[in-house]
Order: sequence, then structure tokens, then C-alpha cells
Amino acid sequence: MRDDAPAAAGAAPESVRGTVDALYRSDSRRIFATLIRLLGDFDLAEEALHDAFRAALEHWPRDGVPANPRAWLISTGRFKAIDGIRRRARIELVEDFDAEPDPASEDAWRDAESIGDDRLRLIFTCCHPALAPDAQVALTLREVCGLTTEEIARAFLTAAPTLAQRIVRAKGKIRDARIPYEVPSQAELPSRLDSVLRVIYLVFNEGYSASAGDSLTRADLSAEAIRLGSLLVELLPESEAIGLLALMLLQESRRAARTTPDGDLILLPDQDRALWNRAQIAAGVALVARALASRSAGSYTLQAVIAAVHAEAPSAAATDWGRIVALYDALAQGDPSPVVALNRAVAVAMRDGPAAGLALIEPILAGGELADYHLAHAAHADLCRRVGRTDAARASYTRALALARQAPERRFLERRLGELDQ
Repeated sequence: MRDDAPAAAGAAPESVRGTVDALYRSDSRRIFATLIRLLGDFDLAEEALHDAFRAALEHWPRDGVPANPRAWLISTGRFKAIDGIRRRARIELVEDFDAEPDPASEDAWRDAESIGDDRLRLIFTCCHPALAPDAQVALTLREVCGLTTEEIARAFLTAAPTLAQRIVRAKGKIRDARIPYEVPSQAELPSRLDSVLRVIYLVFNEGYSASAGDSLTRADLSAEAIRLGSLLVELLPESEAIGLLALMLLQESRRAARTTPDGDLILLPDQDRALWNRAQIAAGVALVARALASRSAGSYTLQAVIAAVHAEAPSAAATDWGRIVALYDALAQGDPSPVVALNRAVAVAMRDGPAAGLALIEPILAGGELADYHLAHAAHADLCRRVGRTDAARASYTRALALARQAPERRFLERRLGELDQ
């Protein structure tokens, strides 16, 4: 089991313990999602989950593993929570709980069969727009993915007690504001789905390019985001969810080629494409086609198409930069932002030359919205270097270095600065 899984009250045969461990790894978050629906409280459901697995370690060696272990665990956890409420003299909070549930009952089977809906409810609850964005991320990683508080804190360079309080406050907000544990209505779904997709992509981006620290990437976070995206597509196959999953797989396919063995940054044009994960590229391209089958392509789908153009190009020189510029045009029309404009300018520079790219980047920087975005200054510096504007390149590399918090990026910028003086 995970390090936060319940321990057995006594020794259980290894075969039974192995079965319980495997069920905890594969099904604990699904069971947890259903227990939240049945009990109406995150903390009570978490306690019930652990009680159920402890009970399995006590009873299954004697009685055998039940035919439907997931239903048994749900029903047992529910009963133990109810029993605990009774013991704490809080019967008035519970309705229709007069008899002990039978793990083999029809209700238990129905609970097990509705787990997919329960996981979808849990995702939308954790990503509810009433919660602060950082709380949405923390709560999703903790309750949907099952990461420990310490793991999440390490990933986002936050003190564990601070992260724990963030999660506690988010749960309190859900309880006090009576945020419904439900999938939004069809009318609400588009706006609510945006919050879920944004949280998943935030988690992925932190794994793909860590905001700070000694490593360029965090493979564990990227994997969690892809797992969460896959779950969402399985439960709710909306085109933008499919597009986001495609985008994450295509970007993740380049992981092995993005750094040297010493952890130094390798830019896209210099990567060894033989190291790219072809299975992930094939899966991503297939998902892109599936997402494009809808009537309109959203932001994540368009970004995925751009990533697919890169992934299918045999070399940087052979990349269809004209198509990429056109895709950025479409992205800017539907979802305009300074970062999209910056990325389009870089694509124009690759298509038409560095001077053309500079003509677009400099007004973006003058607008001030990307003043603290180190990649904007790094892109400007690179184009200035390529056209021979050494002083401007030095100033922009220096600004980018002052803003960068990640060690591999800082080393890369320091090397570029050193090369200007040679």
C-alpha cells in the first residue's frame, strides 16, 4: 500500500495482504469517491476508507476474499462510519441507518457500479470555481490522485503544514458553502469543465517544466496529470478533454530528449528525435484526430495540433512552420493572450527569419504584460543574438536570468551570456 494506507491490526497471510495492497493501489480513490457520496464528508470518507481496508485485513483471511471486494469495502466503510457516528452520539445527523449494511446487498453492488460517476463528481467538486486556484490543485492531487500532503508540498516547493492548511480550508469551504457533490448540468458543463482542464494542465506544466528547483521536470506530476486526464476522457469524453490529453502525451513524448545526462537543458531544435517516445506520439496523434472530429477546435485541441506538427516532423528544419503560424493565428483568435502572441512570434521567426520575429516580440514586451516572464526575455535575447544585436541580447539574457528560478534554465542562460562575450 501507499505510505498513508491503513496498517493491519494483526498479521495477515501474505496472499491476502497482497490482494489488499493491490486493491488499495488500484481502487482506493474510487472507493473514496463513492464513500464521499454516501457519507457527505471528505474527512469521514477518508476515515471510513482506512477502516474498511483494516477490516479487510482482519476478516478476509478467515472468511475469504469476497466475490466483489470493492463493493464489500464500500459497504463496510459506510457501516463503520455510521457506527462511529452513533458512538459519538450524533445519530440525529444520520437518516435511515437502522440496520447494518450487507456487503453482498444490492445497494452495495449499485454503489460499486456507480463509481465512475462518483469519481467524476469528485473531480468537479475539487475543481469548483468557488475554491482558490491553488486550493483546487492541492485538493485534486490529494483527493482524486491520492498523493500525500508531503508529496504535493515537495512538488510545489511549499511547506507541508501550509499545504495541509490549504487543503483543510478547501474542504471547509465545500462544507460551509454547501458546494454540491455532483456533475454539473449540461448547461453548466462547458464553464465548469474549463476549471477541471485548467487544474489538470497546471499540474502537468509543473511536471513538464518545474517552476523552480534543481530539476527541469517532475516526471511524477506529469504522470499524475496524464492519469487524471485519461480518467476524465474515460468518464467524460468531451472534445477539449480529449485535446488536453493529446497535448500532454505529445509534450511528454519529448521528456527523454529535453535534458543531457547531467540535467542541462536541450532546446527543441537540438533534441535527438530518436529519443522521443513514439508510442506516446502515436496515441497523441490519434487523440488529436478524435478531438478534431467535433464541430470546433478549442484551445487545448489547437495546442495539441501544434504539438503534433512538431512530433511528426523528422527534424527542426523540416517542421511546417507555416502551418504552425496558421494554428497560432487560430489560437489567438479564439483564446488571445500575450503568451500565445509570443509563441506565434517565435514561430514567425522560424518561418521568416529572426528580424520578422523581433518585429512582433518587441511590441509584446513593450506592453508590459510579460515583464516578469523570463521566457519572453529569453526569446527576445535569442533573436537579438541571431541578428547581431549583442548589447540588446545581453540585456535581455540578464533580465531572463534574474527572473528564472529553475537551475537548468539558469545554467542555460548563463552559458548564452558567456557566449556573447567570446
